Amino acid sequence: MSNTLSDVVVVIPALNEEASLPRVLADLPEVRTVIVVDNGSTDRTVEVAEFGGAEVISEPRRGYGSACLAGIRRAADLECQILVILDADYSDHPEDLLLLVEPIAQNRADMVLGDRTRLAEPGALLTHQKFGNHLATFLIHRITGHRYRDMGPFRAIRMSSLLAMEMEDLNYGWNVEMQMKAAYAGLRIEEIAVRYRARIGVSKISSTVRGSVKAGAKIIYSTWRYAQ
Repeated sequence: MSNTLSDVVVVIPALNEEASLPRVLADLPEVRTVIVVDNGSTDRTVEVAEFGGAEVISEPRRGYGSACLAGIRRAADLECQILVILDADYSDHPEDLLLLVEPIAQNRADMVLGDRTRLAEPGALLTHQKFGNHLATFLIHRITGHRYRDMGPFRAIRMSSLLAMEMEDLNYGWNVEMQMKAAYAGLRIEEIAVRYRARIGVSKISSTVRGSVKAGAKIIYSTWRYAQ
C-alpha cells in the first residue's frame, strides 16, 4: 500500500478551520501531496496548514465546489493517479483513506465513497444532513438508476475518471454532480463504511436553517441540471 499512496494526492477545502485542520493533517497517512485549498479564511488556517506540511493554494471564490476545482487543477499538474477529497473539520477519520484508496489501487473500482450512514457516532449526522442525504440519493436513483447510500464528502477517485467528468459546480451541488456523472459514465463505484463523528467548530451549511434550505434547493436543482 505504501507504493500506492505515493500516487495519491489529497485535496482539503478549508474555510476557517484552524482548530480542526491540524488534527486532520496529523492523522492522514503519508501520501504524495496534501493540498489545502484556502477558501478565504480569516483565521490561522493557512498558517496551521503550512506548519502541518501541506501545500496551500488560495481560491478566493467562495464555494465548496470552487475550492475542490482549484485543488483538482493543482493535482492534475502533479500527474497523480488517485485523488482523495477530505473535509477539514475532522468529522471523518483521515486514516480511513486507506479503505477508500485500496479498491482503486487494486483496479476493482474507479470511485470509492465513504458511507457515513452505518458507522456514524450518535448525533454526528444532524437532522438536516440526514434529510439532504435522503433527498439527494432518492433523486439520483430516480434519475440515473444508480442507488447510493450516502453523499459524504470523503471520497477517492481515479484521476483520469475525474478529469473526464469535467466538473463545474461551484458550491452545494458538487457531490450531486460527481455522483450523477459517475453513474452516467458507467464508472465502477463502491461505497465503503467509514467512521464519522461530530465536527469541530460550526458547519457553514447544516448549522443553520437558512443554510440547510439553500443546500436542499441546490440539491434539487443540481439533480435536474445534470440529468441526461
